Amino acid sequence: MEEYFFACPYCWQTISMLLDCSVAGQTYIEDCEVCCRPIEVTYTTSGGEVESFDARTA
Repeated sequence: MEEYFFACPYCWQTISMLLDCSVAGQTYIEDCEVCCRPIEVTYTTSGGEVESFDARTA
């Protein structure tokens, strides 16, 4: 697991999520810890590190 920091696409506050780097990639929806609105998170990993990351409004 890796803690990844990014700006919420709704409130623009910096938040973090734990990403599972043992899988090649995932897409899921998780609520912002500040404004509680749903964020669609998509990421890929390579070699146990985050390769690409996208957070958009759901």
